[in-house]
Order: sequence, then structure tokens, then C-alpha cells
Amino acid sequence: MITEPPWSAEEHDRALDRLAARENFPVAARILPVRHRAALRAVYGFARLVDDIGDEAPPEQRSKLLGLVDDDLDRVFAGRTPALPQLRRLARTVHAHRLPEEPFRDLVQANRQDQTVHRYETFADLKGYCALSAAPVGRIVLHLFGAYTPRLAAASDDVCAALQVIEHCQDAGEDFRAGRIYLPGEDLRRFGCTEDDLARPLTPTRLRGVVALQADRARELLDGGTAPLMAGLTGWSRIAVAGYVAGGRAALSALERGRYDVLAHALRPRRAVLAAGWARALGRRGR
Repeated sequence: MITEPPWSAEEHDRALDRLAARENFPVAARILPVRHRAALRAVYGFARLVDDIGDEAPPEQRSKLLGLVDDDLDRVFAGRTPALPQLRRLARTVHAHRLPEEPFRDLVQANRQDQTVHRYETFADLKGYCALSAAPVGRIVLHLFGAYTPRLAAASDDVCAALQVIEHCQDAGEDFRAGRIYLPGEDLRRFGCTEDDLARPLTPTRLRGVVALQADRARELLDGGTAPLMAGLTGWSRIAVAGYVAGGRAALSALERGRYDVLAHALRPRRAVLAAGWARALGRRGR
């Protein structure tokens, strides 16, 4: 019987540090107070744990392991002690900030969906997936900073969807090797692509067009969500979210700079570009 994920909390923490350094955006920037950094790391740790189970655990064990996470969420929100160390850490943050249950359940459901849904036909379908896999993180962040309102949540959903789509563009080859394609099927066909194009060492021109289209859609979502979101935030929440937005913009610049050749190169944001974008985001109050 499976009782816990096949890695220790210490191993998970070391992997967490490595993964956080590879993200497009600062997970828990050092400029933030310790209390906020600790809370953000606890949430990121939960999200990474669930993603690691959904992506890296033996396929025959993934459903059961995700069930263990759901069982521990039951304990967290019932005020009982979770079995998994990562969930015990999360529990402190949940109770300290009175975080809602639904976003955490959605993140688990997104990884359950990954086990059965491996293709998305339209961009609307992909956005529906992002509502489970990305939007919940933004909503949790708003709650962490005491900034949640329905209006800001809607803007955050667009920003988070944009960040997720950007990652799907960057990781198209890696996702394909894992058996998943997040580039919409109707766009692949419209540009004359086949799935075999994703296995090439260089990105064919036609596939670059598909990636560029998704990047443009992500930019529209990012632009549309950023103005109302930044206008409604103050203090540390505004500083943190500005970093996430800047990371998305820097990643879009990296994709454009690399001419969308995502198969031959890891097109990741330059730290200098991210820092400059962060400063610009903080300088704009929005409308």
C-alpha cells in the first residue's frame, strides 16, 4: 500500500530551490518580508509537490498519490494534522492567513486531468485547463496578502493564464516527450503542423508560427489583466505581483528574441530584463 510520495521532505526542498530558480518569475523575492516569503514558499511547495506527482511519479501510482494529497487537504481544513510534511508546512500558512480550500483542490484536479487529457483542441479549451492549473495560484496569492476581491481575482486569472500559456510555449518539446501537447490542435492544423514537428531538433517555421500565436494571445491576456490588477494592489502585494508580471513579459521577450525556436533552445528570461520590467511595473499605477 502506498503511504507517501517516493521522496523525502528534504529531497523535495532541495528540488524546490532548484526549480524556483528556473521559474520565469521570482517565487518569493528576498525583498519581501520573511513572513511573506515563508507563506509563498509553502504555497509554491504544495504546487510543486502536486506537479511532481502528476509528472514524475510512476504512472500507475499517480492517482493514489494525488489521493493522499486530497486526504491531507481534508485534514488541513478540518484542523487535523496532515500526514505529509509538505502539507504540515502548508497547514500553518492556511490557518495563519485563513486561505480557502477550493484553489488547492483545483490544483490537484489539474494534475488528475493531466493523467487523462493529453491534447487541447482550441485555445478556449486550454484556458479552461489554466483555470485549474494556474488561476488558483493567483487567487491564493491575493488571499495571502489580504487583497482578494472578485474584481482583482478576475484580473489575476488572466495574468495567471498568460503565465501558464507562456510556459507551455517554452516547454513544448518537453511536454511532447512527456506525452502531452498544450498547443491547440486547431492551430497546429491551420499552420500545417503535425505532431512529429514537436520531435524535431529545430523548430520548423510553421510550428514557430503556432508558438508565436500563443505568445501573442498570452501577451493580450497579460496586458488586459495587469492594469486593473496593479491598480488595485498596494504595498507588498503590489511588489510581489509586479515581479510575476515582469517575469511573464521577460519570458515573452526571450521567446521573441529566440525567434520562437523552442525546440533547439531553452528560451528563458534574462534577469536584467526581468529586473527592469519589475521596476517599470511598479512605476505604473494602471487605470
